[in-house]
Amino acid sequence: MNNLKRIALLTGIGIFFCVNGFGQRLADANWLLGRWEQKTPKRTIYETWISNSDSSYSGKSYLLKEKDTIVLETVSLLQKEGILFYIPTVTNQNSGMPVSFKLTFVSGNKLVFENPAHDFPQKITYALISSDSLLAEISGTSNNKEQIRQFPMKRIL
Repeated sequence: MNNLKRIALLTGIGIFFCVNGFGQRLADANWLLGRWEQKTPKRTIYETWISNSDSSYSGKSYLLKEKDTIVLETVSLLQKEGILFYIPTVTNQNSGMPVSFKLTFVSGNKLVFENPAHDFPQKITYALISSDSLLAEISGTSNNKEQIRQFPMKRIL
């Protein structure tokens, strides 16, 4: 195999891995770290992300009700063999078991995770709008209807 063919083959493999989310580092999601809030007329929901290690972030979505903290969801963002996984455990869903979503797209300010086999959502997206604003979105098919739910958030820490 000549050098030109080797270069073409390696370039193709590199593009395949980048397009499919391989070779991404957890650090590509470091803009997610911190405390975020979504205010609605009825309540305020908080989402907090911390770094556990160079291969793991933890997230928690919760609301405050008087003196109580009500956890809605816990999330692990894990890097395994060069692939990022978003693994939520949602209160009162999936029998309390975590569900894995694989990174399918990443840019400097957007992360898209998908699990086509999950009932709903099949896609989870985080997009950084500005240094203090992000849009989280869940989407997919539920009851044979396409659905999108958006969660605009502001950074508070």
